[in-house]
Amino acid sequence: MAADNNYSLGPVPMTARKSIVSLTMVMLGLTFFSASMWTGGALGIGLSFDDFFLAVIIGNLILGIYTSFLGYIGASTGLSTHLLARFSFGVKGSWLPSALLGGTQVGWFGVGVAMFAIPVHKATGIDTNILIVVSGLLMTVTVYFGMSALMILSAIAVPAIALLGGYSVFDAIESIGGVSVIKAVKPEVSIDFSVAVAMVVGSFVSAGTLTADFVRFGKKPAGAVLVTMVAFFIGNSLMFIFGAAGAAATGEADISEVMIAQGLLIPAIIVLGLNIWTTNDNALYASGLGFSNITGLPSKYISMVNGVIGTLFALWLYNNFVGWLTFLSLAIPPIGGVIIADFMANRSRYKDFATAEFKNVNWAGIMAVAVGVACGHYLPGVVPVNAVLGGAVSYLILNPIFNKKRVADVQPA
Repeated sequence: MAADNNYSLGPVPMTARKSIVSLTMVMLGLTFFSASMWTGGALGIGLSFDDFFLAVIIGNLILGIYTSFLGYIGASTGLSTHLLARFSFGVKGSWLPSALLGGTQVGWFGVGVAMFAIPVHKATGIDTNILIVVSGLLMTVTVYFGMSALMILSAIAVPAIALLGGYSVFDAIESIGGVSVIKAVKPEVSIDFSVAVAMVVGSFVSAGTLTADFVRFGKKPAGAVLVTMVAFFIGNSLMFIFGAAGAAATGEADISEVMIAQGLLIPAIIVLGLNIWTTNDNALYASGLGFSNITGLPSKYISMVNGVIGTLFALWLYNNFVGWLTFLSLAIPPIGGVIIADFMANRSRYKDFATAEFKNVNWAGIMAVAVGVACGHYLPGVVPVNAVLGGAVSYLILNPIFNKKRVADVQPA
């Protein structure tokens, strides 16, 4: 365990915890992602100016609250999402959320690689497949070094993206006559407001459910909550604003595309590369933790294998992005809801992971996820919110029923 600096199979000791500043950079690096800009661009042309900001604020506030619960739990216990899942799903039962969460992060990695390669190909003429292979392998190599590499990379990327991207968007808006021109634009095809909020939440609900994987390195739970709110409420909102402003001013949602249109080719490639790299390394890191929970193998090697897989399927994942996002908005949130519900109801069980006993499979957790998915699909309102609440409430009802007066089939941690 001493050699596993990712702490993939046990809690992060206090001696390995990181500062608030370092974790904030890591989490902002996670949320600074071109996919959020794409969604922001779609909302920007489908909503009025005021409705856009209201949808972004409400959606990212929901995301921030949801992820803050998970961040608090992660920092309180020092455990990854997948080890936390053992309490509510059982040892082998936790393989289901680990496979689902880990698999989606491999998918996001592949989408990200293609999102870098395709625009760079258009701008430079370099073969797309070569760009995919080279960028995918570079991103895969850095994840080997774990949280330390994520902190260094994010410390470079976050200020660069914020400054260069902010300047580019400001310049683009000024070139068309300022914010007043954008405010006067009326959407040709309107997006329903509840759908818009669901798009905001769904844009990062998958990675958000894995918040504990990163902020478990926090020294105090309160600090982890602060870091999480900054990343998802402020950082993710900034990406949506960049996307909407870019789409309104130039017809391009991705800030790198805006910069290319402005003739800023080298800065555009730098911003795009850093933007994708930070999020992709976070995705690979989290995917490795998920499959480590299933296999018992060190997560850093699994992360690298996942990077190769994501690179090979990058174009396919990119071309199916919309369907992927729709799937994530429904299937992932109930897992977080179940983890939060179990921690709130059985907090004393989490004090000592080494001596904790777990069921082999807790069917209450698995059924609660199914109920959460059904709530998201069938109930009116915001899909991810219904899914989280459906999973949490149904778990609190089902867990006492399934485990009442039964001798637990337990396994040691």
